[in-house]
Amino acid sequence: MGPIITARDAVIMTYVHETKDWPAFRWSQERLADRLASVRHRQGRLIGRMEGLGFQLRAEAVLQTLTEEVLKSSEIEGELLDKEQVRSSIARRLGMDIAGLVPADRHVEGVVEMMLDATQNYTAPVTKERLFAWHAALFPTGRSGMRKIVVGAWRTKASGPMQVVSGPTGREHVHFEAPDAVRVEEEMRAFLGWFEADLSIDPVITAGVAHLWFVTIHPFEDGNGRIARAVADLALTRSEGNPQRFYSMSAQIRQERNAYYEILETTQRGDLDVTAWLEWFLDCLNRAFESAETILASVLRKARFWDAHAGERLNDRQRTIINRLLNGFEGKLTSSKWAKLAKCSQDTALRDIDDLLERDILIKDAAGGRSTCYSMRQV
Repeated sequence: MGPIITARDAVIMTYVHETKDWPAFRWSQERLADRLASVRHRQGRLIGRMEGLGFQLRAEAVLQTLTEEVLKSSEIEGELLDKEQVRSSIARRLGMDIAGLVPADRHVEGVVEMMLDATQNYTAPVTKERLFAWHAALFPTGRSGMRKIVVGAWRTKASGPMQVVSGPTGREHVHFEAPDAVRVEEEMRAFLGWFEADLSIDPVITAGVAHLWFVTIHPFEDGNGRIARAVADLALTRSEGNPQRFYSMSAQIRQERNAYYEILETTQRGDLDVTAWLEWFLDCLNRAFESAETILASVLRKARFWDAHAGERLNDRQRTIINRLLNGFEGKLTSSKWAKLAKCSQDTALRDIDDLLERDILIKDAAGGRSTCYSMRQV
């Protein structure tokens, strides 16, 4: 990521928050006009298509989208959450009656709580107290990994300089250094005042600027990227006036993580003209709409399957595992995994599987013997 920064370079490096007129961001409306029009058009088309699905399918699309959003936002930061725990936590909180719910640990519950608060309560103002609650939800133990951190409060001078670095100890590359901790209170007061002001800025542009501004201040000891994306999601939800989410910006950013960090670094080392950042943000958002087609296809495939097998008698174990497969099961399905997921014996798992093979619902994959794996037959 970028050139190697020496100690001397780091001293003289000027970041965007050190410029004279910070934080008076500016951008070219002319350069953004076509991109913004395209985003708004596709945004409207996607919402229209999804709302035409009917209540049940729409609810499934929302569940899949929010699950992806939570998983990928954490994955960008290198944290892998359990998909079924995330899905179950979201379903319970939205009051959705789905099969195969599993318990979620408190960390997963906290991440889900933050994301749902951002998207379901999008009309509520973003305040310091609300951000503190999000941060506390992300770190319920008061630790980031093995490290104890300040939770539910702005970072302090005791945590040292807030730097984005890479490389081995002693040869670190400094990509960015955030404002000193003593500035955070004032910086966040300015940010929140702008975010909640009655501005004549398109809410999609607000989402892009807010994302950049928040991660540049880096107000917390940890979790800044995830909270910045939640703030941006809240602004995007306001742009639609609808809490139902049908696309995941975080999932798209995860696919483009290298480009994301590159444009962030370039912008944070530049001046207050953030046109290039907003161009990238709008393009990424457009590609997120394209990726939403995958979720739509998955939802429709699931609906077709259950329509085709509406009259068949399947036991609860079979229904649970089939839904796991239809939701995008990761890895290969074996009888051992079936037994573990369905909480049954190996013999029972094999009977369930053999029954579905006879019904032509499952097929046996090419590899045989002890490594026998199974897949859903395409609907």
